[in-house]
Amino acid sequence: MASPLSVHCVASLRISGINLRTAALGINKRNYSSKKEFSTEYLSQSVVPSMHYQKSLPRLPIPKLEDTVRRYLAAQRPLLDDEQFRTTEKIAHDFQNGVGKQLQEELVAQDNNNTHTSYISGPWFDMYLSARDSVVLNFNPFMSFNPDLKTEYNDQLVRATNVVCSAVRFMKTLRAGLLEPEVFHLNPAKSDTDGFKRFIRWVPSSLSWYGAYMVNAYPLDMSQYFRLFNSTRIPKRGRDELFTAEKARHLLVMRKGHMYVFDIVDRDGNLVKPAEIQSHLKFILCDPTPAAAFPLGVLTSENRDVWAGLRDKLIAAGNAEDLRIVDSALFCLSLDDESMRDHLHISHNMLHGDGCNRWWDKSFTVILTKDGQAAINFEHSWGDGVAVLRFQNEIFKDTTEQPLVHPGSAAAAVDSASAVRRLQFHLDSELENGINKAKENFDSIVSTLTIDALEFKKGGKAQLKKSKLSPDAIAQLAFQMGFLRQYGQTVATYESCSTAAFRHGRTETIRPATIHTKQCSHAFVYQPGQHSVEQLQAMLSECSKYHGQLTKEAAMGQGFDRHLFALRYLANSKSEALHSLYTDPAYTAINHNILSTSTLTSPAVNLGGFAPVVSDGFGVGYGVHDDWIGCNVSSYPARNVHEFLQCVHKSLEDIFTVLEGKTLTLEDTVRRYLAAQRPLLDDEQFR
Repeated sequence: MASPLSVHCVASLRISGINLRTAALGINKRNYSSKKEFSTEYLSQSVVPSMHYQKSLPRLPIPKLEDTVRRYLAAQRPLLDDEQFRTTEKIAHDFQNGVGKQLQEELVAQDNNNTHTSYISGPWFDMYLSARDSVVLNFNPFMSFNPDLKTEYNDQLVRATNVVCSAVRFMKTLRAGLLEPEVFHLNPAKSDTDGFKRFIRWVPSSLSWYGAYMVNAYPLDMSQYFRLFNSTRIPKRGRDELFTAEKARHLLVMRKGHMYVFDIVDRDGNLVKPAEIQSHLKFILCDPTPAAAFPLGVLTSENRDVWAGLRDKLIAAGNAEDLRIVDSALFCLSLDDESMRDHLHISHNMLHGDGCNRWWDKSFTVILTKDGQAAINFEHSWGDGVAVLRFQNEIFKDTTEQPLVHPGSAAAAVDSASAVRRLQFHLDSELENGINKAKENFDSIVSTLTIDALEFKKGGKAQLKKSKLSPDAIAQLAFQMGFLRQYGQTVATYESCSTAAFRHGRTETIRPATIHTKQCSHAFVYQPGQHSVEQLQAMLSECSKYHGQLTKEAAMGQGFDRHLFALRYLANSKSEALHSLYTDPAYTAINHNILSTSTLTSPAVNLGGFAPVVSDGFGVGYGVHDDWIGCNVSSYPARNVHEFLQCVHKSLEDIFTVLEGKTLTLEDTVRRYLAAQRPLLDDEQFR
């Protein structure tokens, strides 16, 4: 059935690994029950069951092949010269009229036989689980919590205890079906009301989505949520597996490379008393055992086939039961003994740290430093971050508004030495050598990563919206201008967009590098004096309009990247020779994403970040706030992240200067460029 989703609404649902629109999550609208029985065990008591809309969610559409080819060529146009484009255009049309047509028919038939899921879900899981690269830097991102405004609650023990208690409350609320469904409300006065919720709960699940649609409310897919807890990625040769054991009741805690476990849910399924959890965590924090000589966690940072082989050896050495305990834990809590110096230190620590105090394969890890800085680092194969951000938002709200332990709270007088178990693994010399080698490999790669940040304070979302411009479009344009200013090129750029408005939707790609951004960037960077203010403003408007169109198409499942990926996956599954579309250097280049970008704004999140997806790229995490714009950017040695951010800052300055109606002159551009370069160069270089 064709989806009746309206284009203007779905564009607001851009939720991905880090590309999350928290407005869609309604975090500020959560209604917590005042009933006493829900005050400790549950976060909320939703009138509408958590999965009420899941059965009736619309299916992810497969785009028409001619639309995909048209969109693909439009994205290629700014990246190729005329001769290259003619070649790629001919190849693409040959694919459309030949092999592609047959593959399209087979894909549609296959999709019609699997109405319980989406055409991209299986191939996307396979892509992640078959990747052999380390999950560290290549896949796992992080999102750090804002500090509690009540600073005394940022004490490591107090905050860790409250986070663990709130996490259990979230888990119990979700599993009891009491967590509010994920819904985007276009008209909350009608749909986000007690009256509507009491009505919609009686509408059968097979029809409930349509009932919400009638009042401009759009439920989102929640199929990934069950993997949040008790889940781990298990290394296997060739292709990993996802493991979930929902009956396990224990927490995995890591400190100094050691692993500890204790129950945080009792035999009756209730939260263990917060004072007891506090006592157990205090016991771990006070453990005088030196740092692990052979920290097992670093093995999870290895190449997946290498790690799979070493895991087999661990099992053969008699460690199967302890590995099962690690894999089945509700989640991992990493307690770091280090305090953070600044936000860059936070980014490095939460993205990779020293590799020893993490189990990177857990669905998610909560990291808490000595000074109470907190973050979530999550494994990416099981989901795209929708569930993780909802979890983080809820945990932040609960720990800051309804903490269960307080500064000065007495830990329970319990025998933590009996309740807490430190796992002891049997290691032979081969395993010890494997750990040492994994640590060497880890140190070698993370030592090459640079992270830097930017805060542009001269304008933000409010001014851009007043100028009728998309804040996201302007941020993306600034990255295009910045890269052009630094390297003189327009390159493949990736921005992730969720398709969570559809059953088992994953993500689609927005391609921010367009003919419009290329023209506008050249005008601002190379020809500032050759265009009037009105002409430059018109270019900004055109960039914004086209970016908005791409965003709407992607959110509606009408991009080209996932469709071409699925067709290629289908051809590979039949062991057919790939069409020249997929061997065309232009196809390789557009999938070599030098600018990999993702946006994140949330009341719970202070920073988000990830590594570049290619060795000569940038990993750009950004947020456009009401009156400022922030970027957290990473790079390897092939790129200069400091200079890139200088160029982005200059680009934002120019854009906002034009929006204020002021002219750009070449002299001003040169002056600002030299001012930006001065602190980066010595006297001779600067001259």
